[in-house]
Amino acid sequence: MGYRVVVVGATGNVGREMLNVLAEREFPIDELAAVASSRSTGDEIEFGETGRMLKVRNVDHFDFAGWDIALFSAGSDVSKAHAPRAAAAGCVVIDNSSLYRMDPDVPLIVPEVNPDAIDGYKARMIIANPNCSTAQLVVALKPLHDAARIKRVVVATYQSVSGAGKQGMDELFEQSRNIFVGQANEPVKFTKQIAFNVIPHIDSFLDDGSTKEEWKMVVETKKILDPKIKVTATCVRVPVFVGHSEAINLEFEDEISAEQAQDLLREAPGVMLIDKREDGGYITPVECVGDGATFVSRVREDPTVDNGLSLWCVSDNLRKGAALNAVQIAELLGRRHLKKG
Repeated sequence: MGYRVVVVGATGNVGREMLNVLAEREFPIDELAAVASSRSTGDEIEFGETGRMLKVRNVDHFDFAGWDIALFSAGSDVSKAHAPRAAAAGCVVIDNSSLYRMDPDVPLIVPEVNPDAIDGYKARMIIANPNCSTAQLVVALKPLHDAARIKRVVVATYQSVSGAGKQGMDELFEQSRNIFVGQANEPVKFTKQIAFNVIPHIDSFLDDGSTKEEWKMVVETKKILDPKIKVTATCVRVPVFVGHSEAINLEFEDEISAEQAQDLLREAPGVMLIDKREDGGYITPVECVGDGATFVSRVREDPTVDNGLSLWCVSDNLRKGAALNAVQIAELLGRRHLKKG
């Protein structure tokens, strides 16, 4: 026996990826609904590569009663309007927006890191999926924190344009083309030209000079991993279509060598260690696309602090940063609570 599953925002980048992941992982489904805004109502979308086509239904009129799980990836406004409605109907919501992440009654889950926290889902019938850059960060940090207790994290992200949705990907493509043919190149989605450039600005600015994206990484890492960890982040948009990268510097309470860290990461769930100290012995965003792993490379000791390490982390932001993590949450929910299939 399987589940009745709804994908809200099914026509977007992450929604399509959710359908792909559900199909690839053979998630036990009895019935599947693809739901989106009125603009997409009546369109057809393929369920992964199964050849099965789903007719898109209007979220404004969708009745969630009798459905088991709803994977939301349509933005905070849609989640605010419809997630409580789904939850009230008895359908467990797994929400990819930022709306509920810091709600104390909503668990914020990365299954490899804090699976036990999912037990609190019944308070709101909502489970939050973390920010894409946070998800890969905590997967890489978890085994190291368990071994030597992380005191401080300094992270610089290099985030792909797919994190800004289809508009971001289109803008990078169009600007790149325009530069080659000598046409005008005014930014629309981003604040400055993204083609052949980097932009140290993701989301809105806060009073302290940080951006909301940077704030998310700080507070979400604390909620998922450990509230005692000090975190500072600089988030940068780069001209890459898919795949977020992070340069991470860590300070630990206890001594830990690069070799010990490599051994821990090699065995950690969700982590793929590719760390050869030679030309090309590391992973770049192009190589991570379509993979569910969080790749770690360039593990080395930092001699400027006691018990310091630096490392490089890369992941497909549409997968582990969003769609895959949401489906993994659904799988965890099924194993621990819903128990079907």
